[in-house]
Amino acid sequence: MRRREFMTLVGCAVVAVPVAARAQQRVMPVIGFLNSASADGYTVMADAFKQGLKETGYIEGQNVAIEYRWANNAYDRLPGLAADLIKRQVAVIVANSPSIAPAMAATTTIPITFLSGDDPVRLGFVTSLAKPGGNATGVTIFSGGLAAKRLGLLRDLVPQAKIVAVLINSDWPAAVRFQTDVEEAAHVVGLSIQILRANNESEIDDAFNGLAQTQAGALLVGPGPFFDSRRDKLIALAAKAGVPAACESRATATLQRPCNGFVIKTWHPMSTYLTGARRSTSRVSANCTTSPMAASTPNVHRSSQCTCPRCAAEYCGP
Repeated sequence: MRRREFMTLVGCAVVAVPVAARAQQRVMPVIGFLNSASADGYTVMADAFKQGLKETGYIEGQNVAIEYRWANNAYDRLPGLAADLIKRQVAVIVANSPSIAPAMAATTTIPITFLSGDDPVRLGFVTSLAKPGGNATGVTIFSGGLAAKRLGLLRDLVPQAKIVAVLINSDWPAAVRFQTDVEEAAHVVGLSIQILRANNESEIDDAFNGLAQTQAGALLVGPGPFFDSRRDKLIALAAKAGVPAACESRATATLQRPCNGFVIKTWHPMSTYLTGARRSTSRVSANCTTSPMAASTPNVHRSSQCTCPRCAAEYCGP
């Protein structure tokens, strides 16, 4: 009897070990990383995000898993990719600008942490900065409203330019507003605008091949994840053409050192909101706190306007 009891216990143990292992795997939280761009073009941003996770105590592969879904700049793939993450039962979804709407359409219960380049209130992602409501919160850099300012700076830097070429990713949802703002600003200051469109690699080449025909004295590169992920190519082509170019950020404009303050200031703090987002997204303070992770709920971080000491030193400063 003892021998049979012993063998029975051993058999139970053999069965129990893999069951326990599977249970531990299920306990590990899974982050859904939904991005409209490509993995190779967004390596720097993804690394900054993972570094932020690490600083809050989460290390990929050890106590958190990340499911990456890249649309490779094919925005029509985003709804399907979002639905796939829902089926995967992720704990939270991290979305860049073009991915926010598909993620929100896919779920009203799974928390969504986003990085938006435009006003999330105007776009309908949140009710207000002070109280986003719903299941979405995140970081907004308000770059979408700075088109006129960037054109003005380019005019100051290249005063001899009477014609400015404007490169636009027309697939990006905010492209129409960007083009309208640039055209209105150009009319005010007496500049001529030539619109160039590029939604994929070959169209970038075509745009720069046609740049000489525009007789433009300067180039304004529009915002958006696609151009961010192709920053090296854009700057190399602009340098080859000998045309002064202004970009949305230093992340786009820096050829040799793309990992700069702008990248850290946008993708790094997103990770600090994940724990808060999992707790609640219904009541959110718009005021920055010393430690977002310590707050009961996350903030909609106003990285282009906030003046609190933490932001001035780490996230929002020049």
